[in-house]
Amino acid sequence: MRLTMTALALIAGQCLAAEPPLRFSIAESWPMPLVQVEDGQPTQGILYDMMQSLARQVGAPAEFRVIARLRLQAAMERGDVDVRCYAAQSWLPGLSGDYIWSLPLITQRDYVVARPDDAAPVNLNTLHPQVIGTVLGYTYDALRQQFASGQLHRDDARSEDQVLLKLQARRYRYAITNKLSLDWFNQHLAPAQQLKPVAFVEEQALGCYVRNDPAVPVQRILRTLLRMKMSGEIDRMVEHYTGVPVATQP
Repeated sequence: MRLTMTALALIAGQCLAAEPPLRFSIAESWPMPLVQVEDGQPTQGILYDMMQSLARQVGAPAEFRVIARLRLQAAMERGDVDVRCYAAQSWLPGLSGDYIWSLPLITQRDYVVARPDDAAPVNLNTLHPQVIGTVLGYTYDALRQQFASGQLHRDDARSEDQVLLKLQARRYRYAITNKLSLDWFNQHLAPAQQLKPVAFVEEQALGCYVRNDPAVPVQRILRTLLRMKMSGEIDRMVEHYTGVPVATQP
């Protein structure tokens, strides 16, 4: 019996090892708390933890491809990546039927933020013409009119944390950031120094989409993501890195 059980264990281990990896895309410009990249590979963060857990529950090793953000979809189309997360269908309106979306997993809320000594609420429609901190390549649909009219002028940085550092250094009066990045940034500041939201901009329900290929366990991935969301596992990952319970976030 002992030999039989040992043989079964070896066979099971060989089957798991033979399972092809799930290949995830990581945008090289994503800051914490989404992901931290060291020596070309992610090491921690909400999305790293989520992808690792997803692969483990699906029964496949996780493989990460760190790619420039504007090249993420091209990598999917070439078949270099199986799963892309932290995306919204509105960002990819022309996406073909070769991909299948998960349910929404994380809500991204964008705000105009200011330094604590200048944190009075503002009306975005009546701001006087000025420069505002933004992320390179990001579109802000809710502020499209203000940018088109010249009421607001972009000052682009490569990532959310760089935008907030420039705001802190008084390079501009206001910046646009999402609540996850703001909560992460503020954790490292004394309460009197924390940046403050002064106007809500917009929110997006973000999920993952999977390459619809017979070699990819699409339905197993989608069922696992559903279970992770419904069980609260993903919300707990967000809370772990931001220090703010998801249920209480505005």
